Amino acid sequence: MRLIGPNGEQVGVIATSVALNLAKEANLDLVEVAPNAKPPVAKLIDYGKFKYNEKIKAREARRNQNTAEIKEIRFRLKIDDHDFEVKKGHVVRFLNGGDKVKVTIMLRGREQSRPIGGVEMLQRLAADVEEYGTIESAPKQEGRNIIMTLAPKGKKVHTQSEQRRRGAESRAERQARQAARLAAKQEAQAQAAAEAQAAVNGQSKTSVKNNTTKEGSNAEDEN
Repeated sequence: MRLIGPNGEQVGVIATSVALNLAKEANLDLVEVAPNAKPPVAKLIDYGKFKYNEKIKAREARRNQNTAEIKEIRFRLKIDDHDFEVKKGHVVRFLNGGDKVKVTIMLRGREQSRPIGGVEMLQRLAADVEEYGTIESAPKQEGRNIIMTLAPKGKKVHTQSEQRRRGAESRAERQARQAARLAAKQEAQAQAAAEAQAAVNGQSKTSVKNNTTKEGSNAEDEN
């Protein structure tokens, strides 16, 4: 098979048994990336880390898709200031989340003959939230209702709420901790390998010294 190293370097065409030994020595996984190629192509990777990174990329791709929803908020023409502020807060939250908002004023009885009150309420709402969104569809009467659509300023892909920002920071911290643990593991492995090599070298020197001493003793005996 043709082997690719962990950093993308070309190792060459080698036997599968040799590739498995290299993977074992490097504490990595041997993954076949092009089984139909001639010869097949395999790569040395940390498979667990690879799958984790792929999962993160897929999650980010889904998050960045411009899939704005249309939320709906309904008002009564006779609404007190507190309820108006509560519903306005919902509108702001939806706009901050990158979603469009359909605002509906529901008219009752004689209110249908004087829809101007509903239009004025929608205009008031639009003015209050103009920092977060703009009017996409102007107020218009549809049957017993007056409807207006608000759109967020900027596309959803560019809009990030506080919760998403914190989530991104948390993911970055987890990735940093994982990278630190991996670096510590690699450092420990390198240190262990160095100590093992030093031990081998020490044994070799001791063996040479013993042989030299023995040869000197034999020479003295011969004299």
